[in-house]
Amino acid sequence: MTTQSQQSKKVNVAVIGASGYTGGDLVRLAACHTNIELKELVAHSHAGQEMADVFPHLAYLRLPKLKAWNDVNWDTIDAVFCGLPHGTARDIIVQLPDHLKIIDMSADFRIRDPELYQKWYGRSHDAEGLLQEAVYGLTEFYSGEIETARLVACPGCYPTATLLALLPLLQNQVIDPSDIIIDAKSGVSGAGRGLKQNTLFTEAGEGLSPYSIGKHRHAPEIEQELSKAVHESVTVNFTPHLVPMSRGELITAYVKLHPDCSWGDLKRVLEKKYMTSTFVKVLPEEKVPATQHVRGSNYCHINVFPDRIAGRAIVISALDNLVKGSAGQALQNFNVMFGFDEALGLQQQALFP
Repeated sequence: MTTQSQQSKKVNVAVIGASGYTGGDLVRLAACHTNIELKELVAHSHAGQEMADVFPHLAYLRLPKLKAWNDVNWDTIDAVFCGLPHGTARDIIVQLPDHLKIIDMSADFRIRDPELYQKWYGRSHDAEGLLQEAVYGLTEFYSGEIETARLVACPGCYPTATLLALLPLLQNQVIDPSDIIIDAKSGVSGAGRGLKQNTLFTEAGEGLSPYSIGKHRHAPEIEQELSKAVHESVTVNFTPHLVPMSRGELITAYVKLHPDCSWGDLKRVLEKKYMTSTFVKVLPEEKVPATQHVRGSNYCHINVFPDRIAGRAIVISALDNLVKGSAGQALQNFNVMFGFDEALGLQQQALFP
């Protein structure tokens, strides 16, 4: 329960990586949070510039100038959101003062096994103490641990959409953990703001293409959490696709039912799990989750459909990859860490059309 003193408490916040898509969306959302003071915005390559020079749509906000991270007076800061790429995020976070609460949106503290991290990210972790301390920030499942955490590792966008849909089903033993196929699709903002040939308009527009086939770095993150749910090793068939839209994400999971279970049992499990959830909505029967219905919001829409193949079902979830899949979930975790209402700053409804 949020107390009166918590409602009036101001938290001084820094955003590292404020010039990226997730950092920019974090600033957009945090500006509507009544208990956040955006004290420092960090973007090394844009140091000295106004945020409006980098993101003109934020020109109407009163924001501090962008700085290099080592020019920040960390004694004045209570919490940090980190939106840097993997590797870079870890190198900065290990140097931050111990008094800070940190919400990291990179992949650096999501994988609990340092050897697995090295295998998939190509470098040793070198911060195993922090890795063991970090709490996986899937809010709907780890809020109790997030409440007391100093470092929260926000899940990737694909894992968020996948785990919200499948974790309750595995925990309730209504699907077979050995037979899960995940077809995933994301807008191009999921690749970040850096210049890449495959995300150029003429390369990505008017087309649909899979990428990182059989080797996407979000697969071990998904498998880590699914394995934890069933106390055995789970391997998934996971293939992501790039969709010519700026934001949005949709996953279609093909699952095998446990004997004596129907697709309706899956839907009932999900409805029970998310009955009181603020942001995860199980849609009415036959209503199809779609990215355009969650765009710009922190909502995730889920539904279950019968497969034509006996003994199988299709589970679909949709979210905004930059909000519930990143910055929005980060702010949701911030609220839990500081004892605020979980929805504070996240009340924006989806943009449509």
